[in-house]
Amino acid sequence: MRALEDALKQPLFHRGGRSIVLNTAGRRAIPLIEELVLRYEELVGGRDGDSLSGTVVMGALVSALMGAFADALWSLKQDNARLEVKLFAGQSSDFAKRVEQGLLDAAIVTRPPRALSSSLVWTQLYVEPMVLIVPRRPHFELAKDPLQMLRQAPFIRFDRETWTGLLVKDVLNRCAVQVRDEMELNSVEAILAIVRQGFGISIVPKLANVGWSEGGDLRIVDLPDIGVTRRVGLLERSRHARMRFTGAIKQYFADAGGRAPRAAASRKT
Repeated sequence: MRALEDALKQPLFHRGGRSIVLNTAGRRAIPLIEELVLRYEELVGGRDGDSLSGTVVMGALVSALMGAFADALWSLKQDNARLEVKLFAGQSSDFAKRVEQGLLDAAIVTRPPRALSSSLVWTQLYVEPMVLIVPRRPHFELAKDPLQMLRQAPFIRFDRETWTGLLVKDVLNRCAVQVRDEMELNSVEAILAIVRQGFGISIVPKLANVGWSEGGDLRIVDLPDIGVTRRVGLLERSRHARMRFTGAIKQYFADAGGRAPRAAASRKT
């Protein structure tokens, strides 16, 4: 980094005690640097202009890696041997900042609850219904009525500071119920494990690649007409060097008609 700044004869970063972030000059240089990197990788990647190559750095929700995005990524990797994708797991709100700063090429996030910077674009890929999950062998008395379940049973809540957590709050508001919060987690996978063991109930997005009926220890309960879904999409800058890759991701889901496709069933083992 220092060598690059010396060569350009200007600082590109603000350096604090434990942090380093791009300054205005650094952010201005990102598109030009991306273009140089893209041209270099095209040069060393061969002459196959129809395939994707080089390294893409992406952020993705852990739940997206358990959902339909994993299938899309698998499909692209099978068709593009020279493509390398580096994935970082995290939360939607953190990824938005990192994409805007050019630290990530793109990210798979839920629909932003507020307006984005004018330099960012979010494209919906697929929709996941928000569902109520309950254990088949609970360690507590479980009512038969879904609304009574929510009022009386221990509730395992998705982190309310996250964008998915706001959707859970929306579901509860529409159901007009007050839950008994037992635990708050920021992982769908962890919530599923706790509910399967019978320690509570929860509201989560219905992920594509989760065996909801496996083991017979979990069931999905229909809620009244709440109409809340989690919309998962691709966040990117309006112009960047990996637009062929992000375009291929968007085309994959467009071909599926906005559904969460299941390529995993045809994977070779």
